[in-house]
Amino acid sequence: MIYTAGPATGNEILIDGWELVVGLEVHVELATATKLFSASANRFGDDPNTNIDPVTLGLPGALPVLNRHAVELAMRIGTALNCTIQRSTFHRKNYFYPDMPKAYQISQYDQPLNVDGFLALPDATLIGIERAHLEEDTGKSTHVGGNGGRIHGSTYSLIDFNRAGVPLVEIVSRPDLRTSEQARQYVTELRGILIAIGASDAKMEEGSMRCDANVSVHRPGEPFGTRCEIKNVNSIRSLGRAIEYEARRQIDMIEAGETVRQETRHWDETDSRTHTLRVKEDADDYRYFLEPDLVPLAPSAEWIKAIADAMPMLPGARRARLGVATGFPADGEAIMVVVERGQDDYVLAVGAAGGDVGRALVHVKEAFAEASATPKLPAGDLAALTTLEVAGLLTATQAKTVLAEIVAAGGGDATAIARARGFEAMDTSALEAMVDQVIADNGPAWAKYRNGEDKALGALVGAAMKASNGKADGKFVTALLQSKRT
Repeated sequence: MIYTAGPATGNEILIDGWELVVGLEVHVELATATKLFSASANRFGDDPNTNIDPVTLGLPGALPVLNRHAVELAMRIGTALNCTIQRSTFHRKNYFYPDMPKAYQISQYDQPLNVDGFLALPDATLIGIERAHLEEDTGKSTHVGGNGGRIHGSTYSLIDFNRAGVPLVEIVSRPDLRTSEQARQYVTELRGILIAIGASDAKMEEGSMRCDANVSVHRPGEPFGTRCEIKNVNSIRSLGRAIEYEARRQIDMIEAGETVRQETRHWDETDSRTHTLRVKEDADDYRYFLEPDLVPLAPSAEWIKAIADAMPMLPGARRARLGVATGFPADGEAIMVVVERGQDDYVLAVGAAGGDVGRALVHVKEAFAEASATPKLPAGDLAALTTLEVAGLLTATQAKTVLAEIVAAGGGDATAIARARGFEAMDTSALEAMVDQVIADNGPAWAKYRNGEDKALGALVGAAMKASNGKADGKFVTALLQSKRT
């Protein structure tokens, strides 16, 4: 049977009691000015083969010199992922591919820089980190005339060595992920951490963050099944779809009496399937041996402590802080979105200016959806607006209108704008009289509501808002209708 991947559902048990097991290998290009072992620029988008040098090309006599800033960024990653930072060594990982100018990659093997850490998902699930090691990136091959940019069937290939030698950290999780949704959350959280600590821009669309997924299935309680690795998935959406497709493929094979073989596979976005690239690659296939031109890397305790002391607040801690300040759930959509955009400090600044932090959170999430940094609006102006709201002097609808005008002007007096627009709250007696009239004018809807049809409440509230020309507070109208229902 041939499957086409649909939307990832994240079900723990996929089909007939089969359980999914996923481990991820995430490759992250570090935000250095130069490459890992040479002075060539580390820069995306330049003309092909312009950021190269004898070290990048592996010319005879060229020797690598380790980039200190790359080591520091790798240590930041290890610290953020709760790893132990240890003495490490570099190895030559030997394999031939056209985009490998030296026919080997300098990487770390049995003694990586960062080991035994963990990453906490937004729901506090801990995913183990086996290692996060330094290595150099490869060049980039472009296959022309083939199917979907693959080498098979292509007419010719072009090679750009600008990326060769760019510093990478490969972050290897333990096989602790049990759903495609957890995998997406893991990569999303990891990306947020990398950006927060300044280690990488983590742009999957530019290849500075790439993900490989190791997928297997088994019956709960039985040993793990044979894994297949899906290489170079380039978006979080595709990651979920690729994992679900591969799990379904393996289940179908096992239930048909076939054997899943360990292999490396490619996710094809055009047909929503994985395809075989090569069969079984283990460490022995790469013939690792120590890099003779580099000494062991042994960061001092003082350096490790200095890195830890300079770490910024990470996304998880920022979400928790905002949750305490607003009373909203830390893993709820509003806080997740605002922290991901980097707007949480602004929300707290509105609170410090005397505003309501909860209302500020909602407004920032909705009114600054296109922003990726601090809104260009004085915190005091938004604070004044939220004060009018919580005092009942503006309805939520009116507040949105006033905020839109303030944002368009780059600032403004919420009270003056509300007065100019004729926004004023209805007094309680007038509101109660209006609600009574709405009930009288909408007898059928009121009868349905009193008989337990809660959907009818929306129609009644809408009628009240229309009758008040938007001046009524929707929450107060709802409360009045609920009180009259009993």
